Amino acid sequence: MLKYALIIFLIGAAGGLYMATHVLRGRLAPWVVSALHALFGAAGLTLLIIAILMGKLSGLPVIALGVLTVTALLGFFLASVHLGKRVALKRYVFTHAAFAVTGVTLLILAILMP
Repeated sequence: MLKYALIIFLIGAAGGLYMATHVLRGRLAPWVVSALHALFGAAGLTLLIIAILMGKLSGLPVIALGVLTVTALLGFFLASVHLGKRVALKRYVFTHAAFAVTGVTLLILAILMP
């Protein structure tokens, strides 16, 4: 199930990259892409939680879950900025992306090193 969570996170990341290109140009990203990005992130987190609970996993998967939860909280903040019809500051977008990359990297390591 960790692999499915990873795939879903990677699909969501594609939407995140697309939105980041808008922000870097000083434009708001399309709402549809933003909603899909959030949906894939939430689905990935849900699958990761289920995998941890069902598989009684510890270590890297749990650390990845913690990092990706912080990523989601940062995403909620970015969504609130978007709701205000403002373009987020680039440093916030880069921080969100850095946490996402870190969490996904930890998840990949958890899959490769069982």
